[in-house]
Amino acid sequence: MAFPQKSLNSDEELILDLNPHWWHFVAPITGIIVAIVVAIYLTKWAVHMPWQWLEQFLEWSRWAIIGVAIIALAVRTLQWSTTHFVVTSHRVIFRHGVIGKIGIDIPLERVNNVSIHQSIFERMVGAGDLLIESGGEDGQQRFTDISDPDQVQNIIHDAIRVHGGGGANGTGSAVSQLERLEAMLQRGSITQEEFEEQKRRLLG
Repeated sequence: MAFPQKSLNSDEELILDLNPHWWHFVAPITGIIVAIVVAIYLTKWAVHMPWQWLEQFLEWSRWAIIGVAIIALAVRTLQWSTTHFVVTSHRVIFRHGVIGKIGIDIPLERVNNVSIHQSIFERMVGAGDLLIESGGEDGQQRFTDISDPDQVQNIIHDAIRVHGGGGANGTGSAVSQLERLEAMLQRGSITQEEFEEQKRRLLG
């Protein structure tokens, strides 16, 4: 399911729309496999049960286990279809939730740093976490199960350079960049010396 265009501003351009990586489904699919194996063993045990009621109980149990595993997969699929990591010409957007909604909006001009985290296995399957440090109150946001996080990182950097600078040359206003530097200084991302050096450069 694509991210709804009605959620964008009239002058906003959609650059990237991602649902979670297929790794998102590993847990429920594993649950179904385990449920089938357990059901097979229950069927074998039921044949040797001396009491009819116990045999019927095991019969219902195996179907209940498989049913729960299928429901878990259906719920995970619905969660996947309603989870979006979006990059536009104005902001980075995260939306999640089937009934209630969780939303995060990070304006491009407030993004201070974009980094990735991948385990060895995640590198093999092309998934990973994206960490976005912004000048907002929340500081750093972690987004999990991102497909090809290296490419997404580059897309965000390109969007900031082209659209997020606040000026025609993409460098942005000195005020907005100073605000970003101050936020990074407060969180310890840069030293006082680095802040002063960047401040002198911005102010000429």
